[in-house]
Amino acid sequence: MSEPKETKAHIDYEDLREWIVKAQALGEVKTVKGANLQEDVGLAAEAVLRAENGPCVIFDDIEGCAPGFRILLNMFAGKRKNMTLGFPDHLSKWELSDGFRQAFLKDQKTIPHRIVDDGPVFQNVMMGDAVDVTKFPAPVWHEGDGGPYIGTGTYSITMDPEEKWLNAGAYRAQVHDRKTVGIAIAKGHHGYLHQEKYIKRGEPMPVAMVLGGDPLAFFYGGIEAPYGVFELDIVGGMRGKPVDMVRGKLTGLPFPAHAEIVLEGFVHAEKTVMEGPFGEWSGHYAGGSRMRHVLDIGAIYHRNDPIVVGVPPMGAGPDEMARYRAVMRSAIIKENMTKAGVPGVQQVWCHEVGAARMFHSVSIKQAYPGHAVQAAAIAAQCGGSAYASKYVVVTDEDVDVTNLDNLLWAMLTRTDPKESIQFLSGAWDSSVDPALTPEKRAAGDFTHSVALINACRPYHWRDKFPRSNSPSPELMRRAREKYGWLLES
Repeated sequence: MSEPKETKAHIDYEDLREWIVKAQALGEVKTVKGANLQEDVGLAAEAVLRAENGPCVIFDDIEGCAPGFRILLNMFAGKRKNMTLGFPDHLSKWELSDGFRQAFLKDQKTIPHRIVDDGPVFQNVMMGDAVDVTKFPAPVWHEGDGGPYIGTGTYSITMDPEEKWLNAGAYRAQVHDRKTVGIAIAKGHHGYLHQEKYIKRGEPMPVAMVLGGDPLAFFYGGIEAPYGVFELDIVGGMRGKPVDMVRGKLTGLPFPAHAEIVLEGFVHAEKTVMEGPFGEWSGHYAGGSRMRHVLDIGAIYHRNDPIVVGVPPMGAGPDEMARYRAVMRSAIIKENMTKAGVPGVQQVWCHEVGAARMFHSVSIKQAYPGHAVQAAAIAAQCGGSAYASKYVVVTDEDVDVTNLDNLLWAMLTRTDPKESIQFLSGAWDSSVDPALTPEKRAAGDFTHSVALINACRPYHWRDKFPRSNSPSPELMRRAREKYGWLLES
């Protein structure tokens, strides 16, 4: 597969409300009125989130909520997924991913955020006894969930207490009471590293939890940014100008001036609450119910007619979370591999099945013996892929690895299972992996093996390998252009 031509990107919205206007102009926004939070919103999520071209849905006049308090669902689908990242809507998902890499990762720029005195997020302020997070819509997303989750399309801002760098990480939040929500941070993530430092210092961790705002900020909160780099400064670099931020009145932490809702408070080491279960991205309730730290909310700030962003994982197949992570993580892994010195990398795709975490594929132009194994090992354990990856497949450049059928065809016809599969042991796993044994969970051993599958033609006799009768990408393009009309209904 040839590398897509470089495409210029231009992100021309500033916040969620400007994004909605652009999505409406594409004809991709629908409104639902009168839904209830116990079942209806979750049912709608089941109906639309797995559809590649499903609409963006805004829930208004929600039962039990004040007029104007809304939920937005399904940002990253249809033509608007390209618009969100600043690209033309005709690009395929692979062209979008590699365009994102070329525009924003090859020479990644950061622009420090700018502190301003005021912003729309301060239109409404709750402090002290007035704090009540239950005023905002928090759905029960899956039928087996242990309660309402207000934080699925959320990110939390924390600061390293020693090195003083900021992090924005996507950590889910269950509503427990008027002044308490969960903050579920997985081990090893940057927010967890911050939390551990505060615990060792005997100090509460200040947090600003953003419940709705700029889609780019949320997406970057859910993928891998370099250690010590603030995700919103990356977003500033993507836009070519600083993100305007205000400081919280309790913690002094900065958060976007145009955020929809922000919960500000502290995480105390000694305070935990039973959280979950929650339908995880792995398609199981593998995390179960357990004691987790919570955010004690001291202040809430929100815009007039605030919008909660919902991005619940649906599991068991592609969903919105898998779509945006596939596009962005695939680009990150390709750039990681290239900067690690792996030559000839063509495509990288983190398959939506497995939540764009568990199953990665790479195509290369083989240049020397061992090239495929090198590519597989680095693709499995680089910064963009190490967490929860299980299978990495490397193929020759004639395979479209974004196409699951094409990838499986190469695996089936170009491998000898005994000779073509190697394993890494002790790799970083997620606590929501349902295959973790009870014994490993009890011991806190969140590791697993990773399969490296070499589905390339054997390098030392590749010239003798039977020729494929599969069409080249160029031939497929010509076929679609000339006879695609035959498939039109």
